Amino acid sequence: MKTDILIVGSGCAGLYCALNLPRDRQITIITKKDVESSDSYLAQGGICMLKNEADYDSYFEDTMKAGHYENDKTSVDIMIRSSQDVIKDLIGYGVRFHRDENGNLDFTREGAHSDKRILFHEDITGKEITSHLYEQVKKLDNVTLYEYTTLLDLITKDNTCYGAVIAKSDGSVEKVEANVVFLATGGIGGLYRHSTNFRHLTGDALAIGLKHGVKMKNINYVQIHPTTFYSDKKEDRSFLISESVRGEGAILLNKHRERFTNELLPRDLLTIEIKKQMAKDHSPFVWEDLRTIPHDELKAHFPNIIEHCKEMGYDVFQEPIPVTPAQHYFMGGIWVDHHSKTSMDQLYAIGETACNGVHGRNRLASNSLLESLVFAKRAALDSLKQEIKHDEALIENFDLSPYAHRETLSEDYMTIVKKEIDRVNKEGECAHV
Repeated sequence: MKTDILIVGSGCAGLYCALNLPRDRQITIITKKDVESSDSYLAQGGICMLKNEADYDSYFEDTMKAGHYENDKTSVDIMIRSSQDVIKDLIGYGVRFHRDENGNLDFTREGAHSDKRILFHEDITGKEITSHLYEQVKKLDNVTLYEYTTLLDLITKDNTCYGAVIAKSDGSVEKVEANVVFLATGGIGGLYRHSTNFRHLTGDALAIGLKHGVKMKNINYVQIHPTTFYSDKKEDRSFLISESVRGEGAILLNKHRERFTNELLPRDLLTIEIKKQMAKDHSPFVWEDLRTIPHDELKAHFPNIIEHCKEMGYDVFQEPIPVTPAQHYFMGGIWVDHHSKTSMDQLYAIGETACNGVHGRNRLASNSLLESLVFAKRAALDSLKQEIKHDEALIENFDLSPYAHRETLSEDYMTIVKKEIDRVNKEGECAHV
């Protein structure tokens, strides 16, 4: 297969990247499962936007403080300054953000934010954004999308990427020659027992990058979301109880139904408090009480959370629900510059699999969708400025025989990522929860 551009991943970063590339370029998108099985569809809370110039300093400080001041300041500035442009694009694509009675964009607040600056659509903002991006991509004649297609390796030489090895839905293994490759493979939740991520997101791009000497950054910076619905079934993906719920007034209770912490602490600090309380209570969960939120607001803002709790046997209007921390987000990843270019030529990384330093040690709520979109667009535009190298002989002579056993390869890749995280932790840079 030959294509101008290969995008690996169909979440919001991959789709928005495609929308910002020229229509005369042949674009191929592959995704490991179906399109909707990406974490972008799962994001509940919202997406941040700089409301006005007066909001800049506090937004910047909130992001830095949540990240323990380890953030890349230039990346943070780029994200904040680009937010209005991205939101304008999304509204143009038909994304329906909540509006007040006068038709103006309505903002909510989440933990560690000093002001309301988060746009939302009910409690399924990620689905609202990503589904509209997908609808726009489907209209493009220059884009071909393959579902149930897995990245097995990159084809590289002298620190330049010339394409990839993929496994298609019918099990066949194929070489893809591409001028530019964008890695948008998402997070690493599949490596963990409790995670809000889809189980198939196991850090393949990280393992492949490590294999080829691509630079990594903060690979051990893994964020735990403090409040996911507790389930004792190992096969269940952890259902996230959005930060917005606490932002709107929900409180956390111990086994005696007593409030024990400040619910608006940054995620890592709140997780520590919850784990302390779980240890005191000798319980695998604490209680979250949503009854402190006005009935009509709770019903309008969080319908899907209400429905999930109902399916699990809990009426949020009558009783608190059990919640527990779970792996949620990956702040580290493949090192990229401020245009999302990796340390390898003709290779970009965007979305959760990339690390531009925006989030520092801990991500501020509702910066994930924004960061992914801002730097996906920058990557797309930057790729057009690069001088492209070709090596047809490398592609033609590339041996596919090592990729015959996909299951073994997948296990090997998971082991590579786990070992690298452990190695970095042992060097003393232990990640916060």
